[in-house]
Amino acid sequence: MPTDLPLIHADWPAPAHVHAVVTTRLGGVSLAPWDSLNLGTHVGDDPPHVRENRERLLAALRTIAPAETPQWLNQVHGTTVVEAAADAQARHFSVPDADAVFTTRPGLPCVVMTADCLPVFFCDSRGTRVAVAHAGWRGLCDGVLEATLAQFADPAEVFAWMGPAIGPARFEVGEEVRAAFLQRHAGAALHFVSRPGSDRWLADIYGLARLRLLQAGVRAVSGGGLCTVSDSARFFSYRRDGRTGRMASVIWIG
Repeated sequence: MPTDLPLIHADWPAPAHVHAVVTTRLGGVSLAPWDSLNLGTHVGDDPPHVRENRERLLAALRTIAPAETPQWLNQVHGTTVVEAAADAQARHFSVPDADAVFTTRPGLPCVVMTADCLPVFFCDSRGTRVAVAHAGWRGLCDGVLEATLAQFADPAEVFAWMGPAIGPARFEVGEEVRAAFLQRHAGAALHFVSRPGSDRWLADIYGLARLRLLQAGVRAVSGGGLCTVSDSARFFSYRRDGRTGRMASVIWIG
């Protein structure tokens, strides 16, 4: 089984024994339009192909550090955060409805899936607690990042890294989205640019997430800048393609 999947490694000041990676669309067995490393079971792909792709992902993780069966989520664009189940059977047979997951257990990978939404990784300064959150605009606006930070004792001692997401030149939204963010934080206005001659706006999801993280007390926020819509060779994008696969963002303690 191939174990040399092309992975994007988080570039952040986390301790060396904390591992955080994002898959690309490359290295799997799924056929178009899910080609090729689709990891989502909910997008219409052939289930045996998804199982093979997930097995390839786990094999690749194990080349980095020991890793158990990951904790997958059924993401619902909400703010629920769960602790990864310690029991492997529970992780396999019971997938919780949530948009963020954390653990203190070494070797237990926490996963969220994206195809334009923003994955955000979290780690305490000692590398004893890690988490990852799925932040679409609704979850980001409603506080999924703050809910994830609430699982840590001190936000000032947390590192955060933002993975690939829809970029600020491609994320067109309506006035209702802008208004929802401004209602939460007036400073969000800086992260919307009006489209001339229309009532639409370009939103910077990276800037909006950074604003919320800094407001919540996180001092070390990094990442951003990888646009899933613009880079069709490496990334799935729901906004670009509609019917497509999902990448995985994975964090675990080695």
